Amino acid sequence: MINIAGIISIIIFYVLILGVGIWAGRKKEEGNDSEEEVMLAGRNIGLFVGIFTMTATWVGGGYINGTAEAIYTSGLVWCQAPFGYSLSLVFGGIFFANKMRQQGYITMLDPLQDSFGERMGGLLFLPALCGEVFWAAGILAALGATLSVIIDMDHRTSVIFSACVAVFYTLFGGLYAVAYTDVIQLFCIFIGLWMCIPFAWKNEHVAPLSSMEVDWIGEVKREELFYYMDYGLLLIFGGIPWQVYFQRVLSSKSAGRAQVLSFVAAFGCVLMAIPPVLIGAIAKATAWNETGYKGPYPLTVDETSMILPMVLQYLTPSFVSFFGLGAVSAAVMSSADSSVLSASSMFARNVYKLIFRQKASEMEIIWVMRVSILIVGFLATVMALTIPSIYGLWSMCSDLVYVILFPQLLMVVHFKEYCNTYGSLAAYIVAFLVRVSGGEELMHLDPLIKYPGWDEENRRQLFPFRTLAMLMSLVTLIGVSWWTKWVFETGRLAPGYDFFHCVVNIPEDIQRVGEPSEEGEQMSMMASGAMGKLYGAATMVGKDERNGRINPALETDDDDIPSSELNKLKGSISSGGGARAISINPIDNSQTTL
Repeated sequence: MINIAGIISIIIFYVLILGVGIWAGRKKEEGNDSEEEVMLAGRNIGLFVGIFTMTATWVGGGYINGTAEAIYTSGLVWCQAPFGYSLSLVFGGIFFANKMRQQGYITMLDPLQDSFGERMGGLLFLPALCGEVFWAAGILAALGATLSVIIDMDHRTSVIFSACVAVFYTLFGGLYAVAYTDVIQLFCIFIGLWMCIPFAWKNEHVAPLSSMEVDWIGEVKREELFYYMDYGLLLIFGGIPWQVYFQRVLSSKSAGRAQVLSFVAAFGCVLMAIPPVLIGAIAKATAWNETGYKGPYPLTVDETSMILPMVLQYLTPSFVSFFGLGAVSAAVMSSADSSVLSASSMFARNVYKLIFRQKASEMEIIWVMRVSILIVGFLATVMALTIPSIYGLWSMCSDLVYVILFPQLLMVVHFKEYCNTYGSLAAYIVAFLVRVSGGEELMHLDPLIKYPGWDEENRRQLFPFRTLAMLMSLVTLIGVSWWTKWVFETGRLAPGYDFFHCVVNIPEDIQRVGEPSEEGEQMSMMASGAMGKLYGAATMVGKDERNGRINPALETDDDDIPSSELNKLKGSISSGGGARAISINPIDNSQTTL
């Protein structure tokens, strides 16, 4: 029978969130539909809202449901997500937030496309896109299952309704709507779950948590130590290269504030994990066959994935589960909206604009982003309703984010002079092959390589092959980049073989233009030698058109140039019969006289 009180609960929470989302969208500057305004809320997110929205990067439906499930099935020591994601925010704040915000990037892919080119950036977009879409689909599926348990509502109806609400306010409000609804959603999660805990704890069917029969702590066996460390590193460093995180970093008012928000949000992640940890422990101490629960006992995998809503349903009074249910649905909305916006922002800017339509106007990009929000929301909803192993797909994509994107983002942010497009492509292929060779049980993908310590009984790799793939990717990126630079610069390969135009065969950024001399001298290209060293490989224009920001690296003067190079340059310019050095921007063919 449909639970009418539960339906009313859902409607009230959704109307509240939708109202806040529409109100927040109106904070957008009137008539300003620039990329920064819609994608990054005009880089004007305040401290209070910033703390909540940064915490909501990871605290959502999957976080609270997954934490409770991990406690119930494996114990506290195996509940790595709260601590792993907290540390990822700390390391992201220390090593990435400051530099990325200082450079004024708009998406996480901007520095990758700056260093490796637009098309390689488009290839790196694929694991980032899949991770965001599958994550949104996975948590929508979880919400459908939750509502079907508690209020006996058809899961298809609940999934479609939830997706429509999240997409609607994201479509009109952009990051403003996402950020302000995050505040409401985190309050709902925290208050709703804490209201349920005392009632569940005091239920007559729950044994004391201190009793010897209740093992909610768990243990890590000796043979599982490397497996445990592999997952820990995956959460910590694989939790950094996500657009949902950098969306918040880049929307901060300053680089210093972006760091502060990361550190405070790390504490917020641990704090928000306490209620689901306690709920998981209470579920572990519950004799489920003595409650109103009529399903299989001991609980199967299908039931344990819904352990949090089961505690709300069977261990608390209906008026209390009313608030808890609102908390769970709010948590899911919190995750879905930001993932949809992240994927759409990266597509509109880093794929549509930088690969296909370099001359597209700001308004065109915003409309492409809005259409993308609808498409991504539709895809996530369809996947949530049709793909049974959606968490398996997300698990594989999150692994690919770790092994492919993390080493490349690390290099372009801190050591960009040691990597190029050849290294990036080789590292991409190596990381993908090594990760896929390890298999994925959730996707029924058999391993091609059974690494040392293969667990036949549980069909899992105990060897830390994910971290191995990440390290091999990093070494390949550095090694291939160094080797290609060496073979081209020493003349072992002719410049014509530099197909990616990133070592010596650099695009015609600098041209000498003037009257041909008496010897019949033709227009000559100066993109290597003294000019190459002077201006580097990038397009030398005052305004970096790739990411719409002023590039501080281009603001140089004669004092920064070695005198020998400067004299050569002056000589080469004067020898051309009054020729001028002109910087040409290949994106819009604008010229700047040097």
